[in-house]
Amino acid sequence: MARRRRTWWIVGGIVALLALGLGIGPLLYAATQEDAAAAPTVQAQPSDVELVSDTDGTWTVTPGSSAGYRVDEVLNGADVTVAGTTDQVTGQVVIDGGDLGSAEVTVDVASVSTDSGRRDDYFRGNVMDVGTHPTATFTIRGPVDLPELSGAPVTVPVTGDLTLRGTTRQVQAEISVVRTAEGVDVSGAVPVVFADFGITPPNLGFVRVEDRGQVEFLLRLTM
Repeated sequence: MARRRRTWWIVGGIVALLALGLGIGPLLYAATQEDAAAAPTVQAQPSDVELVSDTDGTWTVTPGSSAGYRVDEVLNGADVTVAGTTDQVTGQVVIDGGDLGSAEVTVDVASVSTDSGRRDDYFRGNVMDVGTHPTATFTIRGPVDLPELSGAPVTVPVTGDLTLRGTTRQVQAEISVVRTAEGVDVSGAVPVVFADFGITPPNLGFVRVEDRGQVEFLLRLTM
């Protein structure tokens, strides 16, 4: 009888520890989370840099570019800003007569990552279904008037079409543009309401994502 009681005490203790771990684990994880770093943006060029002489032409997205998403997440009552990024970005931009004639950018959604592999797996599978919709695209509705580009960033409002998870919606955004020694840099953010794209934000009880966020990008363009 004594041995049976000891066995039940051991089993009960293990169960209690497991339950405690399941309850405290997410809280400890939430306590260690920090807001994601700010998105990279175009920068003013040093005054002694020789900038490209002509911006008219077809520009290609090159290495050093990035894109991704930014959302607010609530984890057991703790608010944290999460950002996922990728450098797998392609596209072309046409500047004609000083105007932004056309632009199309494609992002490999399957390669977007954060600091959590479990979050990334859920994002790629349940949220974005990258098996069916592996990419996202942003295309401007041009032409767009551009001010004279220099080494100081200028901000320009644009209207475009954003495609996420196979659904395309017209969106408004502001982009910042600067002329550099190598070409042209462009950065910006597109506000997104997930329901507009048929996306259900995660709500798993201990973690919940707000119903809106933004798509961010930094493009390094060269000819």
